[in-house]
Amino acid sequence: MKLLLSSTTSRIVFLHVVAIALTAIFMPLVLFWLLNQETKSLHQRSMAEQASAIVKYLEVSAAGTATLTLPVSLQAQFSRQYGRYFYAVIDETRNLVASSTGAPLFPTDNSEPAGEREIELGESKIAGVSVRETVAGRTFTVQVGEDLSHRDVLTDDIVGNFFLRVSWIVVPILLLLLTVDIIIFGRALRPLRRASREAQDIGPSTTDIRLTTKDIPSDVRPLVEAVNQALDRLDHGFRVQREFTADAAHELRTPLTILRARLEGIADPRLRRQLEADIDVMSRVMSQLLEIAELDALRNAPMQELDLTALASGIVQNMAPLAVQMSRSLALTGFSERVRINGNPEMLHRAFRNLIENALRHTAQGTSVEVDVQDTGSIRIIDQGPGIASEERELIFERFWRRERSQSGGAGLGLSIVRKIVDAHKAGLNIENGPNGGAIFTIRFPPVGAEVHGIASRLETVMLTSEN
Repeated sequence: MKLLLSSTTSRIVFLHVVAIALTAIFMPLVLFWLLNQETKSLHQRSMAEQASAIVKYLEVSAAGTATLTLPVSLQAQFSRQYGRYFYAVIDETRNLVASSTGAPLFPTDNSEPAGEREIELGESKIAGVSVRETVAGRTFTVQVGEDLSHRDVLTDDIVGNFFLRVSWIVVPILLLLLTVDIIIFGRALRPLRRASREAQDIGPSTTDIRLTTKDIPSDVRPLVEAVNQALDRLDHGFRVQREFTADAAHELRTPLTILRARLEGIADPRLRRQLEADIDVMSRVMSQLLEIAELDALRNAPMQELDLTALASGIVQNMAPLAVQMSRSLALTGFSERVRINGNPEMLHRAFRNLIENALRHTAQGTSVEVDVQDTGSIRIIDQGPGIASEERELIFERFWRRERSQSGGAGLGLSIVRKIVDAHKAGLNIENGPNGGAIFTIRFPPVGAEVHGIASRLETVMLTSEN
């Protein structure tokens, strides 16, 4: 059975057949019950009307004698020759006043309430009503019955009234079937929706995710398996690319070290400085390539609770010598108490270092780069450079993108690394120009949960100024 229901089509057909079968069983039962109720109702009304007609001809004399004189039409209706309708009139003393059969139709116990009655009379089944009526201050029980074998004449009345009463059930049944169909298709397509949600989570940094094949219909499973195989090949290609990048960067370090050593033998100081600058650029490119490869390896590294203030302070202290060497100032400002965030310390260290290094390279000598920590869980790197045009604020994060701002010897990889790390932390990255010029890079981390406690301090905590 499970094998037969492995495809989407077979599941839908099977479930739909089940729904129709249940409806086919349920609807006739409901219709039969409604038909039976309508038949009984019509029969009772008919018998009650005949009892009322008989009472009209019941008379009580001054001596208290009760007599029943029916007109010819009613006599014919209740005649033995017609044999369809029967009646009996009984007084309060249980004496028979009149009867078409010469005897009461139903039991004459006065304690028995009036209403519908049913008896066996020979081979016939007599059904009718027993009605109590008051005539001249006396109470009489009028019994009227019908031979059920002659109820065909009620067919027209039954059909007419029945369909008027049951027509209202058509719309609810159609709505019920529609609801059942929606549920059926929803259950049948649930595995496909799950696979779709899983596919949405797959990206360049999450190529290790695979679509679940459990409960996938057999006619769709080949497609899901083909997607998983394509992801396997893609992940293998990314892994080979990362390994090649890391191996190439490692292999180039030794030749560059040898070249740097041989520069000491060049007599022309100007040529030597130019070659040293070129080697520095190549070394930085190799370091960034290695960093990209290492970040790919760290993409599944666990997050932990960190102190953003302490992390920023450590970065500023580590990069202080570079700022002094470049004749710039590097300052840590903002919130001085503990600011809690979730993150990977190694990855964030690299992101902050790349942003600060980028700011130092685009800030004029004698100016300052500010690292500002906010109590809301964000950090800003503020430089005093030329700023960034609005149309370039997304382009600068692309690998190897270069323009005027990136013509200072960089390879265009540093900000790409920053974007990768920020995305891995599900943080926000915003770029804007300051009111007095310069660029402001802001990273906003998701809240940890509990609010940060402490007193905000806008005092400058660290200021490292270059010597003039």
